[in-house]
Amino acid sequence: QSFLHSVIDIILKTLLIIAVAEMLGIQMTSFIAILGAAGLAVGMALQGTLQNFAGGVIILILKPFKVGDFIEQGGLSGTVQEIQIFNTILRTLDNKIVIVPNTQLATNTVTNYTRSGKRRVEVNVGIAYGEDVNKAREVLVEMTQKYPLIMQDEGNEPSVVVMGLGNSSVDLQVRAWVKSDDYLTVLAALQQDTYETLGKNNIEIPFSQMTVHI
Repeated sequence: QSFLHSVIDIILKTLLIIAVAEMLGIQMTSFIAILGAAGLAVGMALQGTLQNFAGGVIILILKPFKVGDFIEQGGLSGTVQEIQIFNTILRTLDNKIVIVPNTQLATNTVTNYTRSGKRRVEVNVGIAYGEDVNKAREVLVEMTQKYPLIMQDEGNEPSVVVMGLGNSSVDLQVRAWVKSDDYLTVLAALQQDTYETLGKNNIEIPFSQMTVHI
């Protein structure tokens, strides 16, 4: 809406100037020729700006994201507040306003975290060698089943998998599907509960360590 408003505003003001000039008896043929030449010169000087305008049109047509989506591009991430005629305005998680040129978003890879409607929360944790891996997986899956915000339906069930064998730990990953809007809430809670759940069940989370034999 803000993009179209800006475009229509510019077009109507231009038409208004032309109409008033005609009413005043100004010869518009010469005026339009001069305006065209001036427009060409300005266009060459403002190539980058015109590219941003074209980028905005591409975004509106292809719709890689829309207002309200949480996106990431080139190290920048935030919720889309407005898609303007030359720029897109993002609001970051810490409430900063970031103004991104439309060309940057139209011609580069953009990650849209909202579009699919759900995201997978992943929490990595290591347990000591010698601990019962199956028990650890069981208590962690049981922990995730108590979350009302975590999806439990078929195909989206929470799971715990072994990701690797580290230098001092067996590395596990807790996986759970949630709605995109609930991602950060569940991630923060799940990390704390993972630590506390393993502690309550006497499953050791080891420190990184090195054994030196002399």
